[in-house]
Amino acid sequence: MLAIQLIREKKDWVIERLSVKNFTQTHIIDEILQLDEQRRQWITEHDQLQNQRNTASREIGQLMKAGKHAEAEQKKQQVAEWNEKINALKNQLDEVEQKIQQLLLQLPNLPHESVPAGKSAADNVIIRQGGSWPTLPEKALPHWELAAQYDLIHFDTGTRLTGSGFPVLKGAAARLERALIQYFLDYNTRAGYVEYLPPLLVNAQTAFGTGQLPDKEGQMYFIPEDQFYLIPTAEVPLTNIYRDSILQSEQLPVKMTAYTPCFRREAGSYGKDVRGLNRVHQFDKVEIVQLVHPDHSYQALEEMVAHVEGLIKSLELPYRIVKLCGADMSFTSALTYDFEVYSAAQQRWLEVSSVSNFETFQTLRMKIRFRDGKHTRLVHSLNGSSLALPRILAALLENNQQADGIHLPAVLHPYAGFTRIS
Repeated sequence: MLAIQLIREKKDWVIERLSVKNFTQTHIIDEILQLDEQRRQWITEHDQLQNQRNTASREIGQLMKAGKHAEAEQKKQQVAEWNEKINALKNQLDEVEQKIQQLLLQLPNLPHESVPAGKSAADNVIIRQGGSWPTLPEKALPHWELAAQYDLIHFDTGTRLTGSGFPVLKGAAARLERALIQYFLDYNTRAGYVEYLPPLLVNAQTAFGTGQLPDKEGQMYFIPEDQFYLIPTAEVPLTNIYRDSILQSEQLPVKMTAYTPCFRREAGSYGKDVRGLNRVHQFDKVEIVQLVHPDHSYQALEEMVAHVEGLIKSLELPYRIVKLCGADMSFTSALTYDFEVYSAAQQRWLEVSSVSNFETFQTLRMKIRFRDGKHTRLVHSLNGSSLALPRILAALLENNQQADGIHLPAVLHPYAGFTRIS
């Protein structure tokens, strides 16, 4: 959420930055400022009436002691009138505050100055590429055909058990998934991230804190009887661990990691993009989250990008890092880098991680602060996928297929307990 003080002081700049995200509803900002001006006028009037009432209340006591009962009664009537006006103003202030908050929730985060303008994902900027390209045998198969050939993933069974987008992993695929999760967690904890195992269900306040509500409500699975949401990412419960907290500066940065299943409705997805593991409704993911001093958050972002890049390199997958343009960024992000790996049999790039800096957009909602001398300030929040499993698994299967089976990268051998699927 944007701070109203920023909008008040830098209206034109805010509008200019929002235009990079193709946000054109500038009338919302005008409405916010108009309501804010009315709110401040009512606050002044409310405070003045309170002061007058408090002064009169003290005078009533003095008049009663002096035996001036008639004058005291007049003062009491005046105080009663002021109380009515104060209560009316309080109700008006509550109403206007709710309107301002609802309007603020419609404003996306401001993109960082380095974010390129653009109209679609085609305008994203490739930062760099790495990894070695695989040499595949003739008639290389996509992962869904490999899954059938080696009895690894049962898509039809998942559809029968639950619905489309809920695959069942079997045998070597299930062991490989578990090996990847353990390897990712070990990789993260060696880098100083503290491991958590958070709940998979969260309440509305938690989902609101990281910006899933109200922006992504239609993409989340909801349990109406309990008013709980299934998490779309571990970022949601992890970041909220410090909600309503004031940290000491020496506690920063806070570095957290977690493995969780994730649940996304992915409404509107169709066609080739949803084939096999390309887009599913339930998937495993290991997440990293940082809460950092605002002066150091972009340094932390680059460190997180390097961290994820090292992880993908260790899996020996061809990859590229893409800086998202304004049109392709999330509602909450100030700057995002996507990681994509090349799926050789499909001959397409698959996104496997997003690493983002949200600055204070989330922490203002959650009131996560730190002591900076005599004052408190909002921390900056960052998160990244380290990594999302389905497309990593798809790329590993496709890129490592050979005539005698699917060969695993060396780093996974001790985790999986086997070197080849055959």
